Amino acid sequence: MGEVHASPLQTDMIRELTEKDFEEIYNIINLAARADKGHIPDDCYREPYMDRAELRREMSEMSFYGWDEAGRLIAVAGFQPVDDVCLIRHVYVLPERQRRGIGSRLCIYLKELTRTKRLLVGTWAGAAWAVRFYEKLGFTLLPGKDALLDRYWRIPARQRDVSVVLGLEMEPKTA
Repeated sequence: MGEVHASPLQTDMIRELTEKDFEEIYNIINLAARADKGHIPDDCYREPYMDRAELRREMSEMSFYGWDEAGRLIAVAGFQPVDDVCLIRHVYVLPERQRRGIGSRLCIYLKELTRTKRLLVGTWAGAAWAVRFYEKLGFTLLPGKDALLDRYWRIPARQRDVSVVLGLEMEPKTA
């Protein structure tokens, strides 16, 4: 992968992130996740939301992409092929930069990377705005979310109970 996608402004871009970006990824995820507090069940929310050990494990299992704006990383998203699907994971935008289309553009970029027939995303059931965000991108809520979460994600049972899965059927791409 390792591709860089420049926006029409040429000062903003999407790029694949590396270990050098670790601290920025960690900070973005944890700052942005604070906005979810109160929508995530109290027994599932913690500070930091994602600790360094968990982020290191996640980075070893998936690719992370980020949105640079004027040389500063302001948004991140994980992309993980698993069996016959691809997952969008950990989409976070710095709070002061949210609601400007950056998360959407990152997800659209990840859709373009998808080479499977289906793209999935999981989110908290109580985060109605997140569900609407993905629905605006063409995703639909899927039935059988417990089976999907058990098959494609490694999350605690309690998190599975309070999550939803949205999916998007993809057009076949040629290599």
